[in-house]
Amino acid sequence: MTLPRTATTFFPPVMEARRWLDGVTFTDDRPLINVSQAAPVDPPPEGLRRAMAEVTLNNDEAHLYGPVLGLPELRAELARQTAEKYAGVVTDEQVCITSGCNQAFAAAIATLCGEGDEVIIPTPWYFNHKMWLDMSGVTAVPLPVEADMLPDPDKAAAAITPRTRAIALVTPNNPGGVEYPAALVQEFFDLARRHGIALILDETYRDFHSRPGAPHALFSDPDWHDTLIHLYSFSKAYRLTGHRVGALIASRARLAEVEKFLDTVAICPAQIGQHGALWGMQNLSAWLAEEREEILARRAAIADLMPRLEPLGWELLGLGGYFAYMRQPFSVSSADLARDLVRDAGVLCLPGTMFQPEGDARGESQLRIAFANLDAAGLKVLFDRLAALPRNA
Repeated sequence: MTLPRTATTFFPPVMEARRWLDGVTFTDDRPLINVSQAAPVDPPPEGLRRAMAEVTLNNDEAHLYGPVLGLPELRAELARQTAEKYAGVVTDEQVCITSGCNQAFAAAIATLCGEGDEVIIPTPWYFNHKMWLDMSGVTAVPLPVEADMLPDPDKAAAAITPRTRAIALVTPNNPGGVEYPAALVQEFFDLARRHGIALILDETYRDFHSRPGAPHALFSDPDWHDTLIHLYSFSKAYRLTGHRVGALIASRARLAEVEKFLDTVAICPAQIGQHGALWGMQNLSAWLAEEREEILARRAAIADLMPRLEPLGWELLGLGGYFAYMRQPFSVSSADLARDLVRDAGVLCLPGTMFQPEGDARGESQLRIAFANLDAAGLKVLFDRLAALPRNA
């Protein structure tokens, strides 16, 4: 019997984790610390909200269907800033706006893959990518990362078959936290080009990269569009998570195919959110730089706090973007530990088993901490609670 598409994959991990809260009571002196989801909980800055309100009240066209590939002004602005940031050539005709970055990934896969095709993705993987591949009838080929949490291009090359259509990378990485060095990104681009497959590069967290300057040089290649499909999200940069605004940058020919997909699943991205993203790009560069510095300060706070946990057997595997990826010291599987942490420590986080293929034992010792919503004081409380766990947990 053929399964419905949704039955071919697992339930959404973040929603599953939220159900662990049912029946658990938290007190004022020990409130829940939620480090399960990588999404800002604060609203956009006031100026951005006022700009969106102005559009809502006074721009009648913003309430109608818009262009399938997005607001022309936003496409042009993203093209301009991408070209400037990466010292390359990107035109507005190579940019489309999507209803979030997950939809951008889905659109890319729809243009690349047929039933039974393959996409190579490093593990631990971003679970929504895996879920979409499952529901598309596409085989996700796991590429286990090395000890430094980085994938090996040579091992990726060995995994390429006649059915391989793409390699998909996320940097800074979700869930692993690591930032892929520019040279490594280039190696994967060159590998994909040699084999005539696509490199899907998801840079949702690029605005919080620790290194100054361009994270890679791919856009400086005049023919980048023959291989690269670039994904971006406005959700993290401008706190527009609920407005669902993402982007895909690729060749004009690919965007013609993307348009088919987007027209059938959304007709157009939400107009108000697009206007908000445009205003943010044009007016919030200084504010975004401050946001980046705050995220980097929280990252540094985690590095400073780790010596508190290391003698207890904890290990920091990756740190960057919004994430700390850790190895826990207990004999119990992380799948059980993460549930127990809700009750025993008032902490909600995701186990590594949610980011690994079923049966991969590595996930059983790993946890993902999404730290973006905790300041230095909140991080100290988190580490105090982890340090206080009984050794036989």
